[in-house]
Amino acid sequence: MSIWKRNNVIVRGGGERAMVFAHGFGCDQNMWRFVTPAFEQDFKVVLFDHVGCGQSDLKAYDPAKYSDLSGYADDVVEIGRELNVVRGIFVGHSVSAMIGALAWLKAPELFESLVMIGPSPRYIDDGDYVGGFSKEQIEELLEFLDDNHMGWSAAMGPLIMGNPDRPELSDELVNSFCSTDPEIAKAFARVTFTSDNRADLPNVMARTLVIQCKEDVIAQQRVGEYVRDILPKAEIVVIDATGHCPNLSAPDKVIRAITDFV
Repeated sequence: MSIWKRNNVIVRGGGERAMVFAHGFGCDQNMWRFVTPAFEQDFKVVLFDHVGCGQSDLKAYDPAKYSDLSGYADDVVEIGRELNVVRGIFVGHSVSAMIGALAWLKAPELFESLVMIGPSPRYIDDGDYVGGFSKEQIEELLEFLDDNHMGWSAAMGPLIMGNPDRPELSDELVNSFCSTDPEIAKAFARVTFTSDNRADLPNVMARTLVIQCKEDVIAQQRVGEYVRDILPKAEIVVIDATGHCPNLSAPDKVIRAITDFV
């Protein structure tokens, strides 16, 4: 199967160096539409949909392959090699921040730099590590999704997006969640919220920028600071924004942070 079709790969821009954008859970590449135009003059901008999301080829979804984040990282590596990416920049939102880290470990020649927006290596609290949720809370969240995909989407969209004064943003996220195949959404949610990539991060030697919102109920600032501290070559920028999707709610601040970094 063509990688282009499988992941709905789109390439824009006139630059030689690639900047690859990867969306978060329940979303698609359209979530980057306010950010990517700022980089198309200087970079080869690469957009794609994770298999099971957006306009990807649903026939390519393999429950075994995508039972952990490594399968998604394999796709990133395949896309990078198909496009002859060398020393590029990977921009990953939410769960894709960890997918990018795993992709770097598999093929470090692809990406010189990583940008992680709202990253979390583990959502579940563990001893001294505070991920923001108890194991019971995550199980309740996943059981809710199993029982009622549409209800979960309607309830979680506004919570994840934040910015209650801008309901159109929450509506977009809810619609994106609802348009995802329910069975794939359930599986991807379980992979996302039960993953633990803490042991991987110390081995990621890429220069990394963590972009953290001041208020984010999904990935709190202390989680972003943990990622900054455990990565060998990381820095953090805390932007004055709320919610977990600043690529939609505060794109100018995301653009500025990335521009200053690259």
